[in-house]
Amino acid sequence: MHTGEMSVFPKISLKPEVTEYLRNVYLNKEVLAAVGPQEAESRFQKLLACLSHPPSSTCVRASTHLAPLEDIRLSLEKELEKQQKCGSSAEEPSVQIAPHPRITDVLLLPVDGPRVVEQLSSELVVGAQCGSAVLRGAHVFAPGIISSPKYMKAGDMVSVFSDLEGRCTRGATSFQGNKVFVGNGVAEMDRSSIFATETPARGVGVRMVDPLYKSPSFDGVLPSMVFLQNLPSVVVGHVLAPQPGERILDMCAAPGGKTCHIAALMWDKGEVVALDRIRNKIDRIRQNAQMLSLQSIKAFCFNSTQAVSDEPAQEAEGPPFPPESFDRVLLDAPCSGLGQRPIMASTWSLKEICSYPLLQRKLFQATLLLQAVRLLKKGGVLVYSTCTVTLSENEEQVAWALNTFPCLSLQPQEPHIGSEGMLGAGLSPEQLRLLQRFSPELSWEQTDMTVPLTCRADTDTIGFFIAKFLKT
Repeated sequence: MHTGEMSVFPKISLKPEVTEYLRNVYLNKEVLAAVGPQEAESRFQKLLACLSHPPSSTCVRASTHLAPLEDIRLSLEKELEKQQKCGSSAEEPSVQIAPHPRITDVLLLPVDGPRVVEQLSSELVVGAQCGSAVLRGAHVFAPGIISSPKYMKAGDMVSVFSDLEGRCTRGATSFQGNKVFVGNGVAEMDRSSIFATETPARGVGVRMVDPLYKSPSFDGVLPSMVFLQNLPSVVVGHVLAPQPGERILDMCAAPGGKTCHIAALMWDKGEVVALDRIRNKIDRIRQNAQMLSLQSIKAFCFNSTQAVSDEPAQEAEGPPFPPESFDRVLLDAPCSGLGQRPIMASTWSLKEICSYPLLQRKLFQATLLLQAVRLLKKGGVLVYSTCTVTLSENEEQVAWALNTFPCLSLQPQEPHIGSEGMLGAGLSPEQLRLLQRFSPELSWEQTDMTVPLTCRADTDTIGFFIAKFLKT
């Protein structure tokens, strides 16, 4: 259970113009007319608060194409019990692992926090991304360490702080800037090894033993059987609903979690084509596919905006592809990522935030009009998703797509465990009900830890958006 207040960190730190931009999104005319200014402002403030904190549960996608869910749950339970015995001398209750009541390949684990942890005099500073990972259960890996005590040796206890604004100088011995405490750990390396110039240090630099938010580390735990993935990202695969024998396209596939999930849902029967522009990300997708024993995935380093072939129709194994080559298409679009949790600070400017809808609109137009819609067979399904909370990257994209492509219509989603779409893009109530927006601010500070884990997990998530279209 949580042993402190819900809000232990400051609200997410954004540039003032970005905060004002988001406020205008959450207090748009349609929202104000529906809920009033007081409730709209309250939701916005809760959004800023919850974004800087981790969700209250950890979601694990199980490889149910390889073994039954209950077998995987029991194996995970044993592995985590071993981890507990190795990591602490104190007697701790065993980790609760619960199957999700509606999603058949999901296991849920509670996050214990915020906990009361006493800060030590020895301080170690990590980058903001590393600090966020620690809050989700990770240990501190050496590349994420920016500053450490001058004479730190392996075995020393240290308090770990996250550098919110990226201002700490690498190799410093102390840092007085804007930082937040994330827990205590044991150094696994000497300072000299961490900051060696000849060979950069790799591996765990600090093993967290008393984190502010306690959840299991999954580093090396049953890698072929469990895959850490945010719950809404798992929902996407089920909404796409791939069937054995179909040909599926994942247009922006990296890092490959959704690609592998699609293949698993098809029982590895059929073909899943994964495209991404960056070579090392494609290599990662192939490695994950191999680790999960998935043979149906074909990954290509390719620009999705050029995925349709203008050549006469012929069967193509790799891109570009002839029109109407795929039964289903997933477009998990590049976005501003303003739904990810925890994010304690963002240094993005308003120009950078607002450039994403333009880039995404361009990607969406090109892929949807010239690529996704052309590549999709008649009667095929297109699922569009993002991990952000803005209207311009979500509901406004849907409104634009429906106006631009008469062959597209919104479809019901299963499962639908999030809330409906957000007001403000001119969509009808019926259309909004067909959309799925994961809105953690709607339950923030109302999360009763006596409520069953499986109920909390559906609402206390990252911010996420899903739309499902049918091509006729």
